Amino acid sequence: MEETTPDNIAKDKIAETALVSRANPDRKVYGATTGKIRVMNQIPDDILNDKKLAAAIELLPSNYSFEIHKTVWRIRQVGAKRVALQMPEGLLMFALTISDIIEEFCQAETVIMGDVTYGACCVDDRTAIALGADLMIHYGHSCLIPVDQTSGIKMLYIFVDIKFDSQHFIETIKLNFDKQTRLSFVSTIQFVASLQSLVMLLKSEGYIASTPKSSPLSPGEILGCTSPSIDTDVIIYLGDGRFHLESAMIANPDCRAYKYDPYNKEFTQEIYEHDQMKTNRKAAINTATKASRFGLILGTLGRQGSPKVLNEIKEKVLKSNKEFVTILMSEIFPSKLALMPSVDAWVQIACPRLSIDWGLAFAKPLLTPYEINVALKEVEWKDTYPMDFYAYESLGAWTPNYKPKCEKKKTVDRK
Repeated sequence: MEETTPDNIAKDKIAETALVSRANPDRKVYGATTGKIRVMNQIPDDILNDKKLAAAIELLPSNYSFEIHKTVWRIRQVGAKRVALQMPEGLLMFALTISDIIEEFCQAETVIMGDVTYGACCVDDRTAIALGADLMIHYGHSCLIPVDQTSGIKMLYIFVDIKFDSQHFIETIKLNFDKQTRLSFVSTIQFVASLQSLVMLLKSEGYIASTPKSSPLSPGEILGCTSPSIDTDVIIYLGDGRFHLESAMIANPDCRAYKYDPYNKEFTQEIYEHDQMKTNRKAAINTATKASRFGLILGTLGRQGSPKVLNEIKEKVLKSNKEFVTILMSEIFPSKLALMPSVDAWVQIACPRLSIDWGLAFAKPLLTPYEINVALKEVEWKDTYPMDFYAYESLGAWTPNYKPKCEKKKTVDRK
């Protein structure tokens, strides 16, 4: 019997219904009326039908889509001579194979960027330029940093769609929930296209199912720091680990949360200690209100740090008659901050989850941009902790993509 995969269960539906935000979030490319995502140019037949290239691709796992044909086409199209490859640690085991393919079929030198890559915010285009690359390929994350905002280097994002047993996933949902339960499905970019098609399938069978969206992310896509607020009974996360799921749980404390792990096919209910987290964060904020000197940390790991957010926080700290010192750090460790005892409290513009998850490991308060605004009485504490760091519809200017309401209205009026 043929194994059930997204290819033979929902391949056509994926092509017809997948809504994946690509490139510049302000210029999304969605499924066209023909049922296929339109592309500016088609991959030439001489690449698609290259038997030697096909044999090389077979060295990579068949359930991982590294889009090698598109990669070869893009490198040849732009005439790249040095290509930088950046991928999370979970994909680094395939880096050498991909590098060999590129060098053989594109006559381009490759540089594998081995520094840690936590997420879509870690796109390291500046280092790629310093290495002399004229094209950078980022694997495993969505286009959080649009291609037209990188530092003068051509970019290619490869989401690395992963195939899984979609029939088992659907049967698990049907076994555990009736058609009256409101279900919201979320995942990471690797599974979003498949998830959207499977949700459409559930809806066609009478289930109340949705893939909530937090712009500029794709429907159903979440990040560790960005998840939509959901009016639903249940959140179902498709993926392994808890980091991304916890983002959705923090943003929706009243929803029951479940995780379907596509690798071991386990379905579990997940619990988050909301009260303990909020108690810890309130305590850090209260201590920080007494601080005379703040240390403002701008994350330099890829594009984690936002100079715009840093400047916004500087202005508010000065307005409160507090001192501050600015520090650049690629990774933030308790031992490193302990070397600067004259700082009373820290604010990190890097990853909000560092403070939420690991704040207790630091001797001094380590606040997020949202939390420093609470400490300085610029905004009131929200009983539901916001997970909107990269959302357009965020609470305030302490997030990188924040757009004032007047600006949003002007954007709508122009269309």
